[in-house]
Amino acid sequence: MLMDFALKVNGVTIKYSSNYNSDNSGNSRVNIAVKNVSFIVENGDYCCIVGMNGSGKSSLIKGILGLAPISSGTIDYGVERGEISYLPQINSIPVDFPATVKEIALTGAQKKSKGLFSAFYSKDDVKSANYAMERLKITGLAKKRFGELSGGQQQKVLLARALCKNPKLLILDEPCAGLDNNTVDSFYELLYDLNNKHKVTVLMITHDLHDVQKYAKHIIEMDAGILFYGTAKEWEERGN
Repeated sequence: MLMDFALKVNGVTIKYSSNYNSDNSGNSRVNIAVKNVSFIVENGDYCCIVGMNGSGKSSLIKGILGLAPISSGTIDYGVERGEISYLPQINSIPVDFPATVKEIALTGAQKKSKGLFSAFYSKDDVKSANYAMERLKITGLAKKRFGELSGGQQQKVLLARALCKNPKLLILDEPCAGLDNNTVDSFYELLYDLNNKHKVTVLMITHDLHDVQKYAKHIIEMDAGILFYGTAKEWEERGN
């Protein structure tokens, strides 16, 4: 059944426990990273999540991706889990990672068998990786090592990896952190093209508020809970 939404978050709370020994009691402290958050990402949306450091943005994304346990609430997926791709912050990949650009792009097509990722790729997988690199104009870098590339080129490679399985929902966590302004502008143009022409739904954490207003359709502002959830026009009218 075709859903009219890509993602529906219903009253989600995410808590972390940490050891707290200032009184030598051995007690643990519970930190609430995300508190009773609800919103809908419609198919074809370009939704940006903003907020201060420590406001729960990345924890929420990890909960959506199944990388962090949800303490309460539910998440409904309007797309298949295999149709969701994730682009992490670039600093989560070692710069001396020995793989080539094409090898990294291909890993986006990896499939699980009996709980393990297969090391074998089909002709269709190779075709998808080649197409993703063509779309991002990085085919000429295919044989280069990841660590040899500039920050902007590395981020395009990771985006090619995310696009390799032709996702319907693309989730990004601060994709332009540390990149220069020209590279940032170019990258956001790519995302806009994916969303506008190829109908890929985008959910992105960002600090680039100017670009949020330029490209986003909906904006979520967080501080553990939701401070604002509405259209980009409504966000701008608030004086942001």
